[in-house]
Order: sequence, then structure tokens, then C-alpha cells
Amino acid sequence: MPGSYFADRLAGMVVLSENERLALERLEERERPIRRGMTLHREREPTSDIYILRRGTMMSSVLLDDGSRQILRFHFPGDMLAAAAMVYREAPETITALSDCLVAPFERTAFAALFTQQPRLAALIMVYNQIERASLTDRLAALGRTSAKARVAAILIEMRNRMRIGDIDGTQSFVLGLTQEEIGDATGLTAVHVNRMLRQLEEEMLIAREGGRVTFLDERAMLRTANYIDRYAKLDLDWLPPAG
Repeated sequence: MPGSYFADRLAGMVVLSENERLALERLEERERPIRRGMTLHREREPTSDIYILRRGTMMSSVLLDDGSRQILRFHFPGDMLAAAAMVYREAPETITALSDCLVAPFERTAFAALFTQQPRLAALIMVYNQIERASLTDRLAALGRTSAKARVAAILIEMRNRMRIGDIDGTQSFVLGLTQEEIGDATGLTAVHVNRMLRQLEEEMLIAREGGRVTFLDERAMLRTANYIDRYAKLDLDWLPPAG
């Protein structure tokens, strides 16, 4: 598949030049299929490759001392995976495919030429990683300070926004593609508690569910319930260097 999915993600923030797009396309020249359930890399194992997700859904997680799993982030096409390989020899997290996926691997040394030749791309990659950091901060705050219903609502909003699914029959609708156990591992809840919160959101007429598809019936109320902050909104990028 030609083109750069990561370029499409960055283009949501700025208009990329042709040279910038070509530079990002070179990062995605190789492709590697990953079947559902397979691990891209494991926590604490040596790693040097970075990846762009081109198809499917993946997750990052860590294993806790009691043997439970904490899901840190869900990943969608256009996301950069394993960016920590830029600074660590061992992976700080496990990355697993939630569906059949296609990734584009490249060595971290590829960044050296990219950063030298395309300084604005270097700045945009830093911006992208700061957005991811802010989103993880929101998740951390939610785990310690918000209700179970707010955490589940926030996951649903995040999934809808990042999948970029448009209106269906005048409502916001998307295929969730997660088990209740996976939602629980992302929100610090049991699968039983997740099921109870989903039913509560339905009973309050905030969402509808059918055949694995979730429809937002009252988006404003969902946003209030989740205390959700869109970290891709209200960016201040006037300081960026000129395009190469």
C-alpha cells in the first residue's frame, strides 16, 4: 500500500510539504503482517525497531507485580509504535495485536537523517509524542480520581475519535472491537464492573449497543460524564520551523 499513514496522522495538525510526505513514506517502505493475538515485542526484551501501524488495532500494556495487566494505550492506523526504542535498549511495554495488523518497521537510526534533513518533521514527532504523553496523563488521573462510569465513557470516546468513524443515520457509531476484559484492563475495573457501567450508559440513553456496534445518542452528555479532553484540539504550533 503506497503512501504514509503516519503522514496522514501528522497532516491532521499541519499541512505537510511534498518533501515531508516523501520522507515519511520512506519510513514505511517495508511491511510486516502481525496476526491477531501476536506480540510485536515484549516488556523488558531488547528492542531497536520502531513501527508505524498501517492496518488494524494494537495495544500497549505492562504486567503488574500481582500478575494482572494494565493496558496503557490502544493504537490505530497512523500511530507510531515502540517510540521508546529511540532512547531505551529494552522495551518498557508489551505491544500486542488486537486484530490482524500490518506494521511498517524501521530502525531508529533512520531518524538521524530525517531529523537533519526535515527539522519540522522532527518537531512534529516531538509534538505527537507530547500529545500521547498528555493522553496517558489523563488516563492516569482518571484511574485515581474519576468514577467507573467516567472511565468507561472516556474509553468509548477515545475509541470513536481515534477510529475516525463518521456519522451513521445521524448518530456517531463505531465497532468497538474490544472485550469487556480489555476495557477493564485499561480502566482498572473488572469485566463484571465494565458490563455494569455499559448497561448504565445505555439505561441513561447515552449510548446504544447492537452486534458489537456502539452508537452515541447524546455526545455532549458523554463528554461531560467522561470529563474528556481532546488532546488534539487547541494545539499551539506557531513556533514550528518552516517546512522542508
